[in-house]
Amino acid sequence: MAGYPRSPNVLKGGFVVMDEAGAKVQRVHAFQYNPDSLSRTLAPRGAGSSPGDNAQALRRTGPPAETIALEIEFDATDALEHPDRHAEVVEHGIAADLAALESFLTPRVETITATKALADQGLIEVLPAPGELLLLVLGPARVLPVRITGFAITEEAFDRRLNPIRAKAALTFQVLTSEDLAMTSRAAELFLAHLKRREKLVAGLGTSLAALGLESLA
Repeated sequence: MAGYPRSPNVLKGGFVVMDEAGAKVQRVHAFQYNPDSLSRTLAPRGAGSSPGDNAQALRRTGPPAETIALEIEFDATDALEHPDRHAEVVEHGIAADLAALESFLTPRVETITATKALADQGLIEVLPAPGELLLLVLGPARVLPVRITGFAITEEAFDRRLNPIRAKAALTFQVLTSEDLAMTSRAAELFLAHLKRREKLVAGLGTSLAALGLESLA
């Protein structure tokens, strides 16, 4: 008789890095451990009103501004128990994992040097280098274009070469909405698909006015 698995098959969350146009996946980074919790803060976007101006009270100019904060853990302990299969971890600890997170914030060296060289020659204006599209993936139903607005790493343990082998990264994200993105962009398409999934969830809910004792509103 087939037995039950000891634990459910839980999907990993993580990040997908795409090119600026959102046309090509460049890298995928799964969480080693899914976050134990995350916090979401939503600030409504309204038309604004002044005292006595009741025409704007119910107007919404766009989706709310959403901030997500979570903590990611890294631990090399399991990998170090099998050094023959994890040479990179033996050599560098979890430095590569931390570097991957930092790469979300840092332009590539060749981009920095090429842009600076052109600017020094007066060939271009000094503008921020175009960045990659970062997606925060929290299951198939939550794929969000985001910008990192807060980043703090606490390294908690080290090997004999002072490579970090255990760390926590506290990250804060701004969800990029249709207010922030060109409507024809892939990032806006992904955000609007996310909103449609939420609308579908809401459509499946509901109760009767009678349950609230408000039959008079019918």
